[in-house]
Amino acid sequence: MRNVTLDNVTDVVVESIGASNEVPARQKEIMTALVRHLHDFCKEVNLSTDEFMKACDFLARAGAVCSDSRQEFILLSDILGVEVLVDMLSNPTPNGETTGTVLGPFFRENAPVLPHGASIVQKHFDNEETVFVDGYIKDANGNPVAQAVLDVWEDAPNGLYENHDPEQPEYNLRGRFETDENGYYSYRAIRPVPYPIPSDWTAGEMISYMGHHTMRPGHIHVMINKPGFRTLVSQLYDASSAYLDNDAVFAVKEDLIGDFSKATAEMGTDLYVRFDFTLADKAVVMAAE
Repeated sequence: MRNVTLDNVTDVVVESIGASNEVPARQKEIMTALVRHLHDFCKEVNLSTDEFMKACDFLARAGAVCSDSRQEFILLSDILGVEVLVDMLSNPTPNGETTGTVLGPFFRENAPVLPHGASIVQKHFDNEETVFVDGYIKDANGNPVAQAVLDVWEDAPNGLYENHDPEQPEYNLRGRFETDENGYYSYRAIRPVPYPIPSDWTAGEMISYMGHHTMRPGHIHVMINKPGFRTLVSQLYDASSAYLDNDAVFAVKEDLIGDFSKATAEMGTDLYVRFDFTLADKAVVMAAE
């Protein structure tokens, strides 16, 4: 095409997809939609060259700050509500399964494997409230799911995750637990507190550009794996926490909110919360797709 114009440039680019080398149908579908929506966006806002160059610089700086302990693009997608949107599209819950939500940028592989009822707390804080967390993991028919692996992680009372705080020990407030034959799990943790998402780099620039705030409500992250079931990535929110109705990353779901009540003496903690999870059968999910 020797005469690319404002009127035909989108079609010209779309027609080039797969023209020289065959690409899978799904790949072509994604690239076609991406080009059309991106071109429509540029036209809708009448994007200037200066704004385009600033956007390129922004993305370059976002990539440069990524590391094993910080995934800036997940943060950016959270701020824009993209991760929670993709999660809802990818993980429907038609049979009463527990709702999923964002993974977030703070997950770490290979958290320590701990026995039932163990504490994930390695470092204590003056203002902490301890909490005993337990519940059952079941399938959509109410049957217990034994030997499911529950990965949990949370921020400390100073509002920081251990991989963003050099004063905390490795894997502080992280642990992995396995359900028993009844699908039961239990562990001890610290009451999660609201915290600001990292705003010292491009994520902060994006938040500022949007005129939004940085705060997340108090929550404990959960990832549950069991062969034969869809992996559940979710969060347990404290019903008394601030920002439940104004989460910086739009990830709160009503059915993920739990009541943190006073614990009994036998629990050995300040607070107690029970939360049951229902997993989606992978075969049922695949059949419905």
